[in-house]
Amino acid sequence: MTPPDKPQPRPLLQVEDLRKTYPSPQGPLEILKGAALTLTEGESLALMGESGSGKSTLLHLIGALDRPDSGEIRLDGAPISRLAEAEQAALRCKTLGVVFQQFNLISSLDVRANLAFQARISGRFDPQWLEELTERLGLGALLTRYPEQLSGGQQQRVAIGRALAVRPRLLLADEPTGNLDEATGDAVLGLALELVAATGCAFLMVTHSARLAARLDRQACLSCGVAIEEDAPGRKARAAR
Repeated sequence: MTPPDKPQPRPLLQVEDLRKTYPSPQGPLEILKGAALTLTEGESLALMGESGSGKSTLLHLIGALDRPDSGEIRLDGAPISRLAEAEQAALRCKTLGVVFQQFNLISSLDVRANLAFQARISGRFDPQWLEELTERLGLGALLTRYPEQLSGGQQQRVAIGRALAVRPRLLLADEPTGNLDEATGDAVLGLALELVAATGCAFLMVTHSARLAARLDRQACLSCGVAIEEDAPGRKARAAR
């Protein structure tokens, strides 16, 4: 008797025929031309592409920081592109975690307050989880320091902790290792992947590095405004274990 097929993982993120045009002195500039991708719960996806291909634009749209001209973004089956601004702000606070290349820490707050910032304003502050994050990220001795007193790698670890403190359903990262040297970038990404696995959230990362992209479950390339999925060595390696 043939065993029943395993149920397919439920899509958490669905990007459908997304289009975005910006004005320019030379006329309308079409950045996204029908981009589409899907990400399931607990899955990680690296989004690659040349500079100017629209990677950051796509990430900003998924993060509800901008609106597409057409197409739709669905999170857990619910469309988010046309939500009111207050609803999008609540989504960013409670459901999404975002890590930027420039860290974007609050200079007037110490590490402890930066880590807790998003969790506090979203009403999702959990001191036990924050303590665990602090330990896993190796930030225990740095809690009273301010961003200007930290190295780039330390600042990015704080940014990752801040994003994960709300236990997001989806973690978005825009070139999170772009300002770090190779060894520090490798270590920071390793910590991020470890924590993503611990929380079970989905992870979408924009990167220029094929080497770093291979550490995620899947890879896609944004070319001519359309996302094209490539071979997934990370996923194959996990399946072989």
